[in-house]
Amino acid sequence: MAKRRYYSPPTPEHNINQHIRAKEVRLVGDNVEQGIYTIQEALRLAEEEGLDLVEISPNANPPVCRLIEYQKFLYEKKKKEKEIKAKTAKTVIKEIRFTPHTDDHDFEFKSKHAEKFLQEGSKVRAYVQFRGRAIVFKDQGTVLLSKFIERLEEVGVVDQAPKLEGKRMYVTLSPKNKK
Repeated sequence: MAKRRYYSPPTPEHNINQHIRAKEVRLVGDNVEQGIYTIQEALRLAEEEGLDLVEISPNANPPVCRLIEYQKFLYEKKKKEKEIKAKTAKTVIKEIRFTPHTDDHDFEFKSKHAEKFLQEGSKVRAYVQFRGRAIVFKDQGTVLLSKFIERLEEVGVVDQAPKLEGKRMYVTLSPKNKK
């Protein structure tokens, strides 16, 4: 026989009205004189105003409660969190690949792309890929990456100097001024 599962509504993240367990609370709100009230008095004031008594900071002594409409409070809190999340910069790293024997035309073409990426606000990681015995030409890779850094010094700043890892030599650039 299958077990029955009963629906239990989600528990609110704040204590509301009768769920507040403190004897005294510090009351704040728009239409209320701020101060310390007994829980019964605070609940009476909330009922008169037609609002909820919401415990904002339960760890304070006495706990801080606010007279507000709870659903509106949750909506505004969610809205603020969404705004903060939208304002945080998401770093995008674009990669550009070279070989030790990259021609001047290819180099210019790729560095123009890198310049565009940096102007858009993305980071750029350029690397020289060494294949087979091409690892012998490490010095050409270093020269190529230093030339790349020189070419982009007006729009980018070097985060990580040229560094060899395995068969790749990396350099990372960040935009100088973000939009």
